[in-house]
Amino acid sequence: MRVRGAMTRWASCSTALACAGLLSLTGCVATTESDLPSPPEVSEASTQHTERPPHTASPSPRPTKAHTTQPSPTPAVSPGVSKVLVFVVENHSLDQMRTQMPSTFALAERYGYTTSYAALTHPSLGNYIAMAAGSTLGIADDGDPDVHRLHGPSVFSQALAAGKTAAIYAEGMPGTCATTSGGDQYVVRHNPWTYFVDDRAACSTYDVPATRLPGDIAAGTLPNVGMVIPDLCNDAHDCSLTRADDWLHLTVDAVLAGPDWRSGRLAVVITADEDDRHQDNLVLTTVLHPSLRHVVVDAPLTHLSLSRFLSEVVHQPPLRDAAGAPSLGDAFGLRIGR
Repeated sequence: MRVRGAMTRWASCSTALACAGLLSLTGCVATTESDLPSPPEVSEASTQHTERPPHTASPSPRPTKAHTTQPSPTPAVSPGVSKVLVFVVENHSLDQMRTQMPSTFALAERYGYTTSYAALTHPSLGNYIAMAAGSTLGIADDGDPDVHRLHGPSVFSQALAAGKTAAIYAEGMPGTCATTSGGDQYVVRHNPWTYFVDDRAACSTYDVPATRLPGDIAAGTLPNVGMVIPDLCNDAHDCSLTRADDWLHLTVDAVLAGPDWRSGRLAVVITADEDDRHQDNLVLTTVLHPSLRHVVVDAPLTHLSLSRFLSEVVHQPPLRDAAGAPSLGDAFGLRIGR
C-alpha cells in the first residue's frame, strides 16, 4: 500500500542565483526557445503509496555542502504534469546511490523514490534505448549508431508528432546530435535519440549540448519530454558518486528554482542506467514534483515504466513493451496536465 504525503509551502528562491551556479559549473552561455502555453487543470488520479519516516542512516562523512537554493513557491493546486526532465547516472546500484549520494537522497526522501526499480539489461545502451523506445530492441552491446540503425518512433519523436516539445541536453557533446563519441567526455551510447535514423532531422535540431540547459531553465522553456546526459565524469562512470552528487546538486537546484517547477507542470526524474552487477540491477529512481512529500514506492518498476510515463505526459500511447508496464507516473500518483 502506498500513501502520498501532504503538500507544504516552499520558501521563495532566486532563479537567477541558481542558474548562475549552473552556468559557473558548465562554463557556458545559454540560449532559449519559446515557451508553451500553461496547461489547464485535469481531475486527480487515484494513487497508493507507502509513507515512511525519513532515512536516518548517515552516509560516509564528507565536507558539508549547503544548498545554493530552495525550491521556488508552487501553486496551491498543481495543474498536472506536462513536462518531465530525466537525469541519468551511470552504473551504480540502489544501495550505492542511497548511501553515497547524500544530496540526491535528501531530495528522494523529501519528495519520492522507489525501492524496487530495476534496469533491464547490461551494458548501458539497451537501457537508454528502453527509456526512449519502450524496448531494448534486442540491443545487447554498446555499439554506435552506425551499428544499430533503429527505425520507428521514440518518445522524442512521439512528443514532436503530438505538437509538443522534446530535447536531450548532452554534456560535452561537440555539436547537435553527435553520432560518434568525442568532445569533452561525451559518449554516444548514452544519447539514445542519435540511434533513430528516421528522426535524424529532429535530432539535429533538438538533441543539443548541455550549454543550452541553463537558459531553458531560466526561460521556462524546458521540453515536455527531456533528458539530461552528464559527461563521463559527472555521471559517475569515470568519477565518484560524490562528484555526480555534487553535479546533480547544482544542476537540479537550478531546475527547482525555475518557472517550470514553480508552475507545478514539471516533474524531475533521477535514475541510473544500470547497476554494477552487484544488486540484481536495482537502481535508485527519484521522482520530484511539488505535490509529492516523503513518498516511497515499493511496487516493481523498470525503465519501461519511465518510458510509459514519458509517452503519457504528451498524451500518446506507450511504445512497444512499455504498453504492458506499470506507469511511473501512476505509481507516484502524478496527474497528467495538458
